[in-house]
Amino acid sequence: QVQLVESGGGLVQAGGSLRISCSASGSIFSINAMGWYRQAPGKQREFVARISSGGSTMYADSVKGRFTISRDNAKNTVYLQMSSLKPEDTAVYYCAANNRRTLLNPDYWGQGTQVTVSS
Repeated sequence: QVQLVESGGGLVQAGGSLRISCSASGSIFSINAMGWYRQAPGKQREFVARISSGGSTMYADSVKGRFTISRDNAKNTVYLQMSSLKPEDTAVYYCAANNRRTLLNPDYWGQGTQVTVSS
C-alpha cells in the first residue's frame, strides 16, 4: 500500500502563487506516475497535472503555462507550483499515484488539500 499526504494549501489572492506538496510512503517502489487532480464545489474531479518517474510531464489545458509539477524522487515528494492563480482554480486538490506511467484511474489518493483563490 501507498500513503499520500498533501500539504501547503490555503487562501491566496487572484494573481498570486502557491505551492502544494505531496509526500508518499509505504510501498513507494511500485509508484511510477504521481500528480494532481482537483474538485471544485458542485463539479467532477478533474485531472490537473502528472509527472512520471522519468520526469515527463503532462498538464490540463486550463493550467498549462501557469502550473508547474516537479518531483523529488529521493524525498518521494511531488510538488505543484501554482502561479497566476484565478478564482476558478479554487478546489480541493488531491494527490494521486499510479503504478503505471499514466495517471488515469489512479491506484492511490491523498486526502486532499483546500486551495482557495479570492478575487
